[in-house]
Amino acid sequence: MKKLFGTDGVRGVANVHPMTSEMAMQIGRAAAYIFKNGHKRHRIVIGKDTRLSGYMIENALAAGICSMGVDVLLVGPLPTPGIANITSSMRADAGVVISASHNPFQDNGIKFFSRDGYKLPDEMEIRMEELIFSRKIDSLRPIASEVGKAFRIDDAVGRYVVFLKSTFPKELDLAGLKIVLDCANGAAYKVAPAVLEELGAEVVALGVKPTGTNINAGCGSLHPELISEAVKEHRADLGIALDGDADRVIFVDEFGNEVDGDHIMAICATDMLKQKKLRKNTVVATVMSNMGLDIAVKNAGGKIVKTAVGDRYVVEEMRRGGYNLGGEQSGHMIFLDHNTTGDGMLSALQVLAVMRRRDKTLSELAEVMIPLPQVLVNVRVAEKTDIMTIPEVAGLIRDIEEKLQDAGRILIRYSGTEPLLRIMLEGQDKYQITGWAKEIAELVEQKIGGK
Repeated sequence: MKKLFGTDGVRGVANVHPMTSEMAMQIGRAAAYIFKNGHKRHRIVIGKDTRLSGYMIENALAAGICSMGVDVLLVGPLPTPGIANITSSMRADAGVVISASHNPFQDNGIKFFSRDGYKLPDEMEIRMEELIFSRKIDSLRPIASEVGKAFRIDDAVGRYVVFLKSTFPKELDLAGLKIVLDCANGAAYKVAPAVLEELGAEVVALGVKPTGTNINAGCGSLHPELISEAVKEHRADLGIALDGDADRVIFVDEFGNEVDGDHIMAICATDMLKQKKLRKNTVVATVMSNMGLDIAVKNAGGKIVKTAVGDRYVVEEMRRGGYNLGGEQSGHMIFLDHNTTGDGMLSALQVLAVMRRRDKTLSELAEVMIPLPQVLVNVRVAEKTDIMTIPEVAGLIRDIEEKLQDAGRILIRYSGTEPLLRIMLEGQDKYQITGWAKEIAELVEQKIGGK
């Protein structure tokens, strides 16, 4: 069992264990020890989003890494996928991202990429924890010229802009398109507008004035209503909303209607099937994806493989099976032909390319998938007990499953980063499944609810 690392790195309230500067230094030391191999000079990239606490954690991490004789490359605020890309393109030994993704500004996190740009497997995270808690490396202290240096990479934003543009077909441009773009006052506030403008789009930019405390605050991919209103106000062709570290994206069409990750996968999968570019005719999705996605891909001649929730599990299955398209309903989209992790702007460019190539609006493209009614209810819990060991809850779930039969499903799981139980129901009758979801939620709250 891991003590520090969750489903997406270490995460918590900044300046409270485990997200303290002391722990960040220890994590940096352990990472440097693990990634050192041979006698060459080693380098680790550190990037972050725009949170106020990023300065504190960045300095502590860098100090820990340098204290083990490894150099640090500081890239400043940059999307998570940009740090993965910089890590692999600069042949660094690892990359570190300081971000709590879509969480509020008071939270922060630390996650790692290996030299090839992929997230670390569980075994490496467990090894890092063992080094920290066993204190095995406390006595390892390089001195004199063996201590690491820190360098700032001033052109990281430019490098990533060039990379993103290279994923968009050279024969196409975005001239004539008006796009509302919400960067969530996060890591993409410089990169994203530059990419779209350089490809010819007219950009209405929102969430591009980070203060350190306004990241994800009523904006970004968790609040698509903001771009929905702006699209209608500016009569734009579509809206694009990123989250704080820009590894996920949500769209709205020209009418202000939300287009989520499932629709994006359906649009891109069916287009790639037509072009014979979808490897093994397969899309990798998670158990949270709507059954409408399965139907849309199957009707186009493809199939869906399902994984546990979390983009790292999607990527692992894609690598294992040799697939090149995967993602989550929440907007994490992975195009392995281009990048090694979820990338909001890269995903946006792939959808824009389909719009241009097929000369269709986003609403027309989204018609490829008809979602089944779906309800998601979150319950804050005091403890993450196996829900099926609570007789009353287990009995209620079985009763509802019998009523749904093959016309829907229930999925209940705990959040990997918050004390929440997520209750998801799909079915033909939205009123009915909403009632059932609330019934389960109320019972769970009675049994293990938290304040």
